[in-house]
Amino acid sequence: MATTPKRIIFTGGSGKAGRNLIPLLQASGHHILNLDLQPLQTGPPPPGAPTASRVHTIRTDLTSSGQVFNALTSHFSPSEPLPPHLPPVPDALLHFAGYSTPLQAPDNETFRVNVLGLHNVLEAACKLGVRKVVVASSVTVYGVTFAQGPAEFAYFPVDEEAPTEPEDTYALSKVCGERVCASFAKRFRERGVDVYVLRIGRVVAPEEYREPGGLWQGYVERPGEWAGHGWSYVDVRDLGAMLERCLEVDGLGFRVWNAVNDGVSCYEDVNGLLGREMPGVEFRRALKAREAPISNRRIKEELGWRQKYDWVDLVDPSWEQGKREEMLKREEMLKREEEERKSKAAP
Repeated sequence: MATTPKRIIFTGGSGKAGRNLIPLLQASGHHILNLDLQPLQTGPPPPGAPTASRVHTIRTDLTSSGQVFNALTSHFSPSEPLPPHLPPVPDALLHFAGYSTPLQAPDNETFRVNVLGLHNVLEAACKLGVRKVVVASSVTVYGVTFAQGPAEFAYFPVDEEAPTEPEDTYALSKVCGERVCASFAKRFRERGVDVYVLRIGRVVAPEEYREPGGLWQGYVERPGEWAGHGWSYVDVRDLGAMLERCLEVDGLGFRVWNAVNDGVSCYEDVNGLLGREMPGVEFRRALKAREAPISNRRIKEELGWRQKYDWVDLVDPSWEQGKREEMLKREEMLKREEEERKSKAAP
């Protein structure tokens, strides 16, 4: 489906997600203005990849309502002279700004920046006539990622109706932000405003899959250490495709979607993994062997999004073969141990 080019304001575009997403949006023909406290640094792109070098950044403190209103009514790039006409209302706003984990700032500052910044952005966008706002939330709202000690999900697969009762301030700010989104969507529904929320999983950039000893290889090699992300992830290019579907599909009002890829982030059968790591958690339905524990069923059904990038196809082949052999040996060992346990327990 062809994408209609749009004028889009992207907040927080200088962060990891934004640096990768903005070139993808540009490649679809969109015109982007970045609002951030830091300039957008994309570095040299890989051969054939789009570049975000021409995206202008307006240094904007989103906790200042006046700055936000001003930035949302600005031209998208400087010129001499400036265009003769006042800038039109942006077609959409993608909100990715704010602190992305706890302890980047004191808790009260994390909460203030994340919640107040989002409120100001939504207020300005809705009052100025922007009819599409997409907000980055997080799977941390399910309360496992930054819990005080080990925690469990309410059930599997984790859908958007699962409880959101986190203990940490960062995830709490995301939960509060979702309520702010719902409030503005309801308040401005007569104007046809859509506010879509993406509960984004661990974002993985293409180069991370093959980084020796990097984070992704750690995900695969030591799955027991990565319960906090629900053994789920999102390839940044698939996240870009989710944004495209958000931009194209109108009229849903306020919606929340898990933004994750299809597959579990390790080679092990997900049922065995979850049975070992979270044995007391209820299964609401059966999971396929490689299905991600956090469900993306709703975003597929409502937006028509489909995954394009599977991590299994993107890791180094020689490393992959070694990990598969280790997995098979481990599964055989666990099977023997289970058979021995049953034989000893038999009368």
